[in-house]
Amino acid sequence: MTATLIDGKAFAAELRQRIADEVTRLKDRGITPGLAVVLVGEDPASQVYVRSKGKQTVQVGMNSYEHKLPAETSQEELLTLIERLNSDPAVNGILVQLPLPAHLDEAAVINAIDPAKDVDGFHILNVGLLATGQKAMVPCTPLGCLMLLRDQLGELSGKRAVVLGRSNIVGKPMAQLLLRDSATVTIAHSRTTDLPELCRQADILVAAVGRPHFVQADWIKPGATVIDVGINRTETGLVGDVDFAAASQVAGAITPVPGGVGPMTIACLLANTLTATARVNGLPDPEGLTP
Repeated sequence: MTATLIDGKAFAAELRQRIADEVTRLKDRGITPGLAVVLVGEDPASQVYVRSKGKQTVQVGMNSYEHKLPAETSQEELLTLIERLNSDPAVNGILVQLPLPAHLDEAAVINAIDPAKDVDGFHILNVGLLATGQKAMVPCTPLGCLMLLRDQLGELSGKRAVVLGRSNIVGKPMAQLLLRDSATVTIAHSRTTDLPELCRQADILVAAVGRPHFVQADWIKPGATVIDVGINRTETGLVGDVDFAAASQVAGAITPVPGGVGPMTIACLLANTLTATARVNGLPDPEGLTP
């Protein structure tokens, strides 16, 4: 048996088209969504991400505002910029590219963003709203994973899900979203005893540990759906957290790396910007773009 390939690239392209159609409808009402991205310093990977975000923002018809600041920017200067973006009605979404230079307080910066414009879903208020099942801005990568899972499986209710990784960016919010869809969820991590045995019980396995080929084929329940969030640079190129070639012979469906979860992250950033725009204008949430 060879697993069904979950094509995140194709799904993201379709999602961006739906977003572009919604943006056109908003423009007919005199509303143009705007996304502001703030980059501090010269981190090469961050620069690539920011360029890609800016390009895709414009492609769906939104306004893109890029703020590139030198690495020595002070906390006060950065917070002043965020305050200005918070009060700018043309800006519906604000994203501060992480990681920040070491002298800046990441938590203070994130929590300075207006929660209604926090399209990364990292503000403590949005974290709390998600945890209590209320309307929140949801982190982009877990939101993308949820969309892929729903598309593949339809109903998630009653499924046993194991989330490998407990980060605030992926692991924890992913677990919250799966719980919201009535899956039975376990969060596992490096200290979990008998990790392979636990993984073998999962109908849905989400791997987000940041270790290349960490998840072996014999950890996977035959027919399970595997979502590989890992993006690890190795000598042979980009690989995921799952041993893809071997796992594909056991799983029912699996995301590749690259071309799986990665493209969904920026598409969901645009989806969140659209949702934020709708909410601030008193319009209903765009269909299918929120949990």
